[in-house]
Amino acid sequence: MGKLDNKVAIITGGASGIGRKTALLFAEEGANVVITDMDESKGEQVLEEIKAINTKTLFIKHDVSQENDWKSVVSQSTNKFQHVDILFNNAGIYIIKPIPEIDLETWNKLMNINVTGVFLGLKHVLPVMEKNRAGSVINACSTAGLRGYEGHLLYGASKGAVRSMTKNAAAEYASKGIRINSIHPDYITTAMTDYASEVTHRSKREMNTSNPLGRMGDPKEVAKSVLFLASDDSSFSTGAEFIIDGGTTSLL
Repeated sequence: MGKLDNKVAIITGGASGIGRKTALLFAEEGANVVITDMDESKGEQVLEEIKAINTKTLFIKHDVSQENDWKSVVSQSTNKFQHVDILFNNAGIYIIKPIPEIDLETWNKLMNINVTGVFLGLKHVLPVMEKNRAGSVINACSTAGLRGYEGHLLYGASKGAVRSMTKNAAAEYASKGIRINSIHPDYITTAMTDYASEVTHRSKREMNTSNPLGRMGDPKEVAKSVLFLASDDSSFSTGAEFIIDGGTTSLL
C-alpha cells in the first residue's frame, strides 16, 4: 500500500529538479501523475521514468502563465483520470538582480510565471477538488518569501505573494475539505542553485556552509516533504509554511 494509492496528482515544472523527484516519488507511492512543463524533451524523459513505476501517467506541455493552458491541463487530466486529488504548484523561475536593474519586462515575466501561474492553478483545480470535497494543494515558495536576501526583491516579492495566497486560499477552502500549504526551501542542489552560485559569485562550498546543517538540501528531501503534505499524514495541516532550509531561518 502506498501513501497515495489511486490519487491523481498534477505537478507543474515536473521535468526537472524538485518537480521530477516529486513526480517519481508520488508514482512510487501509488499516484497517477500528470507532469506539466514547457520543456517537452525533458518532460517526455521523465514520463518514461514514471512509466517504469506506474503506467498511469501523462505529460502535458504547459505554460503556467496562460489560462487556456490551465484549462487544457485540467480537461486532459479529468478526461483521463476523472478527478484531481493533489496539485503541486512547483513551476517557477529564479532571477537575481539589483533593484535599479530590474526592468518592467523582467518583473512581469517572473510575476506571470511565479504568481499568476499559482493563482491560475488554484482557480482551475480547486473547483474540481471541491466536487469530491477533498484535496491537497502544495505551493512551492522559498525562504526568500520569509526573509530578505540581497538582489532578491523580485524573486522574494513573488514568493511573498505565493505565501499570502496560500494562507488566504487555505482559509477559503478549509470548510470544503481541501488543504493548502506552502513549502519554503533554501539552497537545494538544482539548476537554480547553480545559477545563484554563478550570479552571486559564491562557491558551492560557501553555500554548503551557509546553514547550521552545513550542506545544501537534496531535491528528494524536498519531495518527501511534499509527499507528507499531499498524503493523509498531514490531515490536520492547512495554511501552514513548511520550511526546508537546513536551519537557515533559525539564525534570524
